[in-house]
Amino acid sequence: MSANESLAQLSNGMVYASMVVYAGSFIGFAASFAGGRGQQEDDVATATESGRSSARAVDVTSAAIAQSGASSGGTATLTKTQDDDVEPLPPGRRAGNIAMSLMWLATAFLLAGVVARGLSAGRVPWGNMYEFSLSAALATAVVFLAISTRRNLRWLGVFVVGAILLTLGAAVTILYTESAQLVPALKSVWLVIHVLAAIICGGAFTVGAAVTALYLVRDRAEKKADGTAVTGWLSSRVPSAKRLDTMAYRINAFVFPLWTFAVIAGAIWAENAWGRYWGWDPKETWAFI
Repeated sequence: MSANESLAQLSNGMVYASMVVYAGSFIGFAASFAGGRGQQEDDVATATESGRSSARAVDVTSAAIAQSGASSGGTATLTKTQDDDVEPLPPGRRAGNIAMSLMWLATAFLLAGVVARGLSAGRVPWGNMYEFSLSAALATAVVFLAISTRRNLRWLGVFVVGAILLTLGAAVTILYTESAQLVPALKSVWLVIHVLAAIICGGAFTVGAAVTALYLVRDRAEKKADGTAVTGWLSSRVPSAKRLDTMAYRINAFVFPLWTFAVIAGAIWAENAWGRYWGWDPKETWAFI
């Protein structure tokens, strides 16, 4: 069965569209990072907003009491609410919010491109290195967005989106392959099991690697500060080394068992396809390391 060229072209268009939107997201995250909108500042902003919400509730209650007093013949008192003093978002925070929205949109485009690629060939969309790179970039974005629903990761966005753009750029310029059927050696259920596990692990490892790299930089800065407050660009942009270490550990603790399974599944697939469990080729060796 030949590939559906219309769906293949649709997939290419969705991939290029995602790259354009990811580029906009990258710029937004870079502006947010440059503006110093780090985790610590956002925690303060959240606390401030919580305080404002409480103040608005008190003011509204006061206004209701005053109105009740006026209707009973008492003296009416006009109470000014906090909404009259709402301040605009700082540029860095606004840029981070825009970047996050663009990343959701770009990931939707990339998901559509990956699905269309699979439908065009009537198989799973990771049958060659081009498709694997697209799927790995998608997994990286999904992992980042999933974590961002529970905590603020705008400080990390510029590094993760940068990695996604590099992966997609290499895919479309170096690894691109026309949509086609699988070679006989790849027609196995283990293609779904082994490669899907590797794709998920690749996405989580990318996010974890970015966090770990920032941890090393932040930890060195804290050791140089020798107990005093960290100054410079790290002070307002990146969480403490302890928080970064905890986050990186949790990501890797989640993904390590899955990666172990992916290596074992790959060995089983190799035995089914080529009659040996291990051949010490570069992919096998680095996966083991």
